[in-house]
Amino acid sequence: MSHGFETLAIHAGQEPEPRTGAVVPPIYQTSTYAQDAVGAPRLGYEYSRSANPTRDALQDCLAALEGGPVGLTFASGLAAEDTLLRTVCRPGDHVVIPDDAYGGTFRLFARVAERWGLTWTAARISDVDAVRAAVRPGQTKVIWVETPTNPLLGIADIAGLASLASDIDALLVVDNTFASPYLQQPIALGADVVVHSTTKYVGGHSDVVGGALVAASAALGEELRYHQNAMGAVNGPFDAWLTLRGVKTLGVRMDRHCDNAERIADYLHGHRSVAQVLYPGLPEHPGHEVAAKQMRRFGGMISFRAAGGEEHAVQICDRAKLFVLAESLGGVESLIEHPGRMTHASAAGSPLEVPADLVRLSVGIETADDLLADLEQALG
Repeated sequence: MSHGFETLAIHAGQEPEPRTGAVVPPIYQTSTYAQDAVGAPRLGYEYSRSANPTRDALQDCLAALEGGPVGLTFASGLAAEDTLLRTVCRPGDHVVIPDDAYGGTFRLFARVAERWGLTWTAARISDVDAVRAAVRPGQTKVIWVETPTNPLLGIADIAGLASLASDIDALLVVDNTFASPYLQQPIALGADVVVHSTTKYVGGHSDVVGGALVAASAALGEELRYHQNAMGAVNGPFDAWLTLRGVKTLGVRMDRHCDNAERIADYLHGHRSVAQVLYPGLPEHPGHEVAAKQMRRFGGMISFRAAGGEEHAVQICDRAKLFVLAESLGGVESLIEHPGRMTHASAAGSPLEVPADLVRLSVGIETADDLLADLEQALG
């Protein structure tokens, strides 16, 4: 029997605990497990870096939500990305990345993986032809996509890029953090691996850091599982439990995030203090039609360019009160930041440098009228 998203979020991987009937999976706060005999670990559990029942519950749930056979969780989104890269790439390989990727992802490629011998090219992932032009035949092993992108809210045609990746015998990796599995399911559109910073919408409460990979094939999933254990950047059982608790309300939270973001995007559009609004839910957004095809709704992230330039953008961030000046995103509270000086400072001077007048909003689930009033006074 197939179940709806909200049912899976509450029940997948989360059967009542058999001994007591507890409906919430326990926190198995243990490093090791008694074995029934030499070489015969009970239920396969021997050491919590290799496997832990609480982490298994979260991994099974995320796999069900993304529609893949294997889900794996990590200590952070970047730990998940690093494990993926070192599993599927070798020194001398090449990756195409977005030209406005998350600053931490760019830093991983440019400051860490590059020293390991992995080369990369930044391309506008909203343009399949631009991605095709960035491919190095015989060398490109991964096309790496964020959609929507962070922080410019670009939209990639996942199905189109999946076809391109197949043609060149490469993997399509989709960072689904901004959309969450509730709004978008890349595997159904042809992606090979889905990446999440579960710190964001999946956890949803700004109280736990984590990451995840979901593989479209069991074989790739098991290869990733081997490297998850061998490299060891796993999340602890309490972090897994907190994330699993957050997943249960993902659907209802995302609907409220989207409701509020749509109102705010409409308000910002045409405001005298705003030069441009970047939100895929606006009909004039260049990726609107593609987003409408592959997303359930358009998400809770909005970026805009301040009409008064960089200093005006900084002033807006400083004047906001209900919107908390902070990095990260996807929690129940609304956040505001200046990407050029905060989350994307590491991309300064690179092909991924963001506009200096850019402001990024993570729209929370507060009363929308209160958020609009705060923006009105902050915009000046």
